[in-house]
Amino acid sequence: MKQMSFDLPELDREKTKDAVESALLKYRMFKTIDVDEREAKVTASLSDMPRGQTNVTSDQTGDIAAYNIDAPAARKAYCEKVERAVKRLHPKERMLIQERYMKEDYVFDYVIYTQIMGISEGTYYKYRWKAFYKLALILNIAITKNNE
Repeated sequence: MKQMSFDLPELDREKTKDAVESALLKYRMFKTIDVDEREAKVTASLSDMPRGQTNVTSDQTGDIAAYNIDAPAARKAYCEKVERAVKRLHPKERMLIQERYMKEDYVFDYVIYTQIMGISEGTYYKYRWKAFYKLALILNIAITKNNE
């Protein structure tokens, strides 16, 4: 009988950190910036080029309606996925991620570890790396060292 083993992957720290920070930046952008709804053109555009049969059907109104429904739904689904992943973290890691990456722009690491968490710089970076490691695996954006 073959014995199964599960080893956690060794991640490329810099690339994984960049991937997780990009995912959290995308989350924050989706939460703070609304999607502009598209509208159909109601005036015809003048073209001096003769129109021929292209055998392609175009439904401008349908495409716009689909975009106006699908784009916000995709953003909402992405945000919910990230929020579920963050909720699975240890409370200290969760607080670090929420305060540093999910609330406001222009919040700096030293503000988080000195004023909000009250921990040392080294401890802060240990918690952050553990949180990034877990988030990378949960969100399936981990970059292993042999994935060059």
